[in-house]
Amino acid sequence: MITIALPKGALLKDSIRLLQAVGLDFSAFLDSANRQLEIEDTTGTAKALLVRTHDVPVYVEYGQAQLGIVGYDVLREKNSKVAHLADLQFGGCRMSVAVKASSPYQSSLDLPPHGRVASKFVHCAREHFNKLDLPVEIIPLYGSVELGPITGMSEAIVDLVSTGRTLKENGLVEIDILFETTARLIANPLSYRLNTDRLHDLVEQLHSSILSKV
Repeated sequence: MITIALPKGALLKDSIRLLQAVGLDFSAFLDSANRQLEIEDTTGTAKALLVRTHDVPVYVEYGQAQLGIVGYDVLREKNSKVAHLADLQFGGCRMSVAVKASSPYQSSLDLPPHGRVASKFVHCAREHFNKLDLPVEIIPLYGSVELGPITGMSEAIVDLVSTGRTLKENGLVEIDILFETTARLIANPLSYRLNTDRLHDLVEQLHSSILSKV
């Protein structure tokens, strides 16, 4: 039986919709009264795990799930040893540097050397500033990173931006985009190579479903 790691949060509804298109129904995860973290599809051919977004590639890398759906931002941050199979064409947003609108900074290079940048995406932030050869202190925050510049703890943040509404409402503006991100289909490399439980058949069905909507 194929096990699929699904992400809690913003990508879950579209992930379940994609799997429904190939005959796998895990919609019970959308029921607020449901507390199950593992459910089996009615066909008996697959089961799904509901996990934190950042844990999806971990479950896939270690083989507890053969497939997973996760944002490209998480893959960049975690640098997990998984096979990248497809861009699923949903969950689009961007990884950006943002500062207070009242600040003088117009780009990342305007930030002061050894300034502070708050982010839950520590690796992505560090990679960005290393490429610019700009030494900064990365402050790990896992809640509302917007508070970094608001409270004066940091000059900037690196975070995911979708509509930009949260930044605007908190007096912040984007000054650089690191990369665009969408949901991705990933696989355990060994399971995919060995075609465990006819994994290739399911992946081909998902590919076809994605292409039919493009």
